Amino acid sequence: MLYPATMHSTRLTMRPMSAQDILNTWEQGQNQHPLDKALTLLFPSFPDSTKDELATLTIGQRDAFLLSARELVFGGRLNLFARCPQCQERLEFSMSTKDICAVKEPHEPGSIFELAAGDFVLRFRLPDSIDLAETAGCRDVAAARMMLVELCVQQAFHNGTEIPGRELPEEIVGRLSKRMAECDTRAEVLLDLRCPACDHTWQMLFDVVSFFWAEISSHARRLLEEVHTLARAYGWSESDILSMSQRRRQFYLDMVD
Repeated sequence: MLYPATMHSTRLTMRPMSAQDILNTWEQGQNQHPLDKALTLLFPSFPDSTKDELATLTIGQRDAFLLSARELVFGGRLNLFARCPQCQERLEFSMSTKDICAVKEPHEPGSIFELAAGDFVLRFRLPDSIDLAETAGCRDVAAARMMLVELCVQQAFHNGTEIPGRELPEEIVGRLSKRMAECDTRAEVLLDLRCPACDHTWQMLFDVVSFFWAEISSHARRLLEEVHTLARAYGWSESDILSMSQRRRQFYLDMVD
């Protein structure tokens, strides 16, 4: 469960995940909801923070930090693929993490923004993981959207009179959603694609959580295979094997083979 906490600064010190971190993250995240899985992926890179503190990052900040954490482990290149919705052609392409997003002067969690639309003036903050967890049980998208409005709108005025967020008309809620997206540009990363076979163009959502998780899962299984091989060959413990550098483990693996 996620609980509110205060992040004093988003200028956080990151460190790369160790081999043991990767295995622990893979084990803990197996049956987690994507919201919790995102924080489980992020947590090892921020040893001076708690998961509850990281949960107060905006979704865009969280995903930008996830991409940076991923870069520390696997490098700056992303190998992606997509299938053309028009002709089903498979596209394979590479991108740099910096082509997608980077952490730049992020807003402090809880920063307040304003929207003036017609007779309405709103003061709001950006959604974070705690807010999305609150909406997870909503019956439909419309209900979840309205709950986010109630959670994130700090004050709403119509012709100078304060009103509850739930009384905002649909048009203003739509304007608010657009304004939030402008303030937290990394919360939804869309890639512009063109099919070389039929010239169809479309946008694909890049989900850093599922992408990073797939890489961590694959790497964790490879680590377990290495531990199994070296433990059988030399009788070493898992902790001893994982504490080695990848280069040293590979040297011993080459001799076993």
